[in-house]
Amino acid sequence: MGMDVKNRASPLATVRDLMARQHGTLFTSDLAKRGIPRTYIAILEKRGEAHRVSRGVYAATDSLADEMAGLQARYKAAIFSHETALYLWDLTDRSPLSYSVTVPSGYHAPQLKASGARVYFIRRDLHPLGQVVAKSPHGNAIQTYDLERTICDVLRSRNQVEVQFVTQALQRYVRRQDKNLDRLNDYAGRFGIQKIVRQYIEVLL
Repeated sequence: MGMDVKNRASPLATVRDLMARQHGTLFTSDLAKRGIPRTYIAILEKRGEAHRVSRGVYAATDSLADEMAGLQARYKAAIFSHETALYLWDLTDRSPLSYSVTVPSGYHAPQLKASGARVYFIRRDLHPLGQVVAKSPHGNAIQTYDLERTICDVLRSRNQVEVQFVTQALQRYVRRQDKNLDRLNDYAGRFGIQKIVRQYIEVLL
């Protein structure tokens, strides 16, 4: 029993370890899940080891904040999509100037838009279609859409997305070994854009 207590990490050590494993990012929700009081974040702030990035999001002083993970921590319904998903899947070389996210219809988005994000709305039943976990550039888990949903999104919104994004994305997609044309066709049918998708893909295959 004495050995058990000795080997158990202190709350402060646990918080530090958590922040290190999350590449310098810490969420207050992480502490809540582990029953650790938020006062330990205040201790790290006082010692100059961490600073507040936004509500519920902190970063180690010696690292850059993970903006993508932070945005999603604040707006849990927001799924990274369109230009941002293209970047995450290496379907474009261009780093997005602002983050593109998709939320369900009826979502109250003024604060999300005020944060600088480009917000797309979709029917609630289609919002989770193709949702997957990916890694942010900082290495933290974030929610985005799979390859095929991303292609459907940029083609559905092709009048709102720069043509260079669309062209390069399609060219890279058809060259990928992990593409799934059956899934792409299925998604296109759900969105009612099968004819458009077929026209674009057949030219490149």
